[in-house]
Amino acid sequence: MTSVKTRLFILVAALLAAVSASGADKWKHDIFVAQDGSGDYTTVTEALEGIRAYMDYTVTVHIADGIYKEKVVIPSWLKNVVFEGQSPEGTVITYDHHANIDNMGTFRTYTVKVDASEVTFRNLTIENNAPQLGQAVALHTEGDKLHFVNCRFLGNQDTIFTGGKNARLLFDNCYVEGTTDFIFGPATAYFKGCTIHSKRDSYITAASTPEDVAVGYVFDGCRLTAADDVKKVYLGRPWRPYAHTMFINCEMGSHIRPEGWHNWNNTDNEKTARYGEYGSTGPGAAKDGRVQWASNPDAATAKALTDIEKVFSHSTGWKPAE
Repeated sequence: MTSVKTRLFILVAALLAAVSASGADKWKHDIFVAQDGSGDYTTVTEALEGIRAYMDYTVTVHIADGIYKEKVVIPSWLKNVVFEGQSPEGTVITYDHHANIDNMGTFRTYTVKVDASEVTFRNLTIENNAPQLGQAVALHTEGDKLHFVNCRFLGNQDTIFTGGKNARLLFDNCYVEGTTDFIFGPATAYFKGCTIHSKRDSYITAASTPEDVAVGYVFDGCRLTAADDVKKVYLGRPWRPYAHTMFINCEMGSHIRPEGWHNWNNTDNEKTARYGEYGSTGPGAAKDGRVQWASNPDAATAKALTDIEKVFSHSTGWKPAE
């Protein structure tokens, strides 16, 4: 049955591609990945070889359902690429590196690393399924203008690293899970309508926003959920002093601690970290117990933070496609 569904997926995608393709094109605008050999390639890494560098047109890599155990690096010379899975639950890119393997350290543990800019991922899962023995990154980004739509990010500690000062990332209707600091880094990242799931009593975010960058993390209309045995989770702690994280109109489960934020055992961070929330709902939205050093935005500031185009306008403008 799976093979039939995969072949049907490839056939439908190929027919759609044929409608818009030009016979004069030397390079394909649509590439097909399927483990059963019915596509152009059987792995995502192999498919990258079929994409022209620095393209001025869009290439879509259609990935059929399957468990793709590979460590994928999207190189910096690629742009205008869409990686489209057959289904979020069925198309899974996975690996199992963690920081304690041969002194690997955090930043080499990724399953997928995106050095490229102007790339979209849609309808797939990126997973690091290493045991809980240390940091284990599923998604590591360094590029700018990256858009993730209806994707799942599975892991434990350090699931998503948002790298690159002034890099801009949009997570749209995604699911992110982890244990400790499972969304961390210096980039400007906007999470719209996402589910953020805690698997352990710990911390959700660990932003390292540079002092001269106005916006770090914005969670807009997200749901904060947790495993049944998880009861004490902080919204975030500052990996670097000027960490910026805002939760706007989010539904917070009872696992969120009343104080909300942690200073990473350094009271100096309380003077510099830019933390706050607006319009929180749910049992975890208790306001009386929040730390006094958090600075909640007023209505006008909260509204501005939900203007994605404005949030991303700190360098060249970017209005992500719907």
